[in-house]
Amino acid sequence: MQERKVILSADSTCDLGDELKARYDVNFYPFHILLEEQDYQDNVDITTKEIFAAYYDRKVLPRTSAINMGEYVEYFSPWVEAGFDVIHLNLGGAISSAHKNCLLAAKELGGHVYPIDSRSLSTGIALQVIEAGELIRAGKSAPEIAECLREIIPCCHASFILDTLDFMRAGGRCSSVVAFGANLLNLKPCIEVDNSDGSMHVGKKYRGSLEKVLPLYVRDKLAQYPDIKRDHLFITYSTIDPGLEKLVRKTIRETMEFKEIHATHASCTIASHCGPNTLGILFETETPAK
Repeated sequence: MQERKVILSADSTCDLGDELKARYDVNFYPFHILLEEQDYQDNVDITTKEIFAAYYDRKVLPRTSAINMGEYVEYFSPWVEAGFDVIHLNLGGAISSAHKNCLLAAKELGGHVYPIDSRSLSTGIALQVIEAGELIRAGKSAPEIAECLREIIPCCHASFILDTLDFMRAGGRCSSVVAFGANLLNLKPCIEVDNSDGSMHVGKKYRGSLEKVLPLYVRDKLAQYPDIKRDHLFITYSTIDPGLEKLVRKTIRETMEFKEIHATHASCTIASHCGPNTLGILFETETPAK
């Protein structure tokens, strides 16, 4: 029996960037951004700059909404009916209902959709998308790809430096006292994603300007693991001064050599929770030998 061809897809929160999206023929499904009674599609008809302007100009913070089961069914159905299998990577199940909804849609469609809980966010998901794209090119079937992805998920590392806790405070994710103290002391916390379950926690707290903090953060993260995979590294940010992106890229190159360093913008879903001037580096470690 001939293998079914595989479609590669992901939630819009993977922040892959246009060049890699085209390289691996990736399809995106956008999350919902609810702002001032309007329902927008993430990175389709609203931008991070508009979200930040709404908060600073009018003190309005958007709500984000995951893709529901019915939307996923409608999205996947044409491919399934045309005889394709679909690999779809979701925003981590610990922070969104998207994966649960995607599983329900896959069941409805009879098993030709393979939802993957990335246990990550942003370009932590993009690293997995690239791996899936390479496996499709190698002629692997959807079940084989899904199995391989579940093995590499614990090797994808995501973290970010926050410049301000204002958006976390406004969204109820930290108290006003904590936010005030961090701003007063000029603290820049590192938010880390736990790739065992996709939850997030506060790691090291840096102190000082971003010009001082970002190189320290980069060197700390690249020194944390002995077996970093050198194929791809992402610099992902909500908004950032171009000079700071250049500084981060320079620090990476001085510390470790990668085949490709990609700079991408965080989706509105991600940026609305972390605020402006958030930046992270995201990379993989080698998969342990069996």
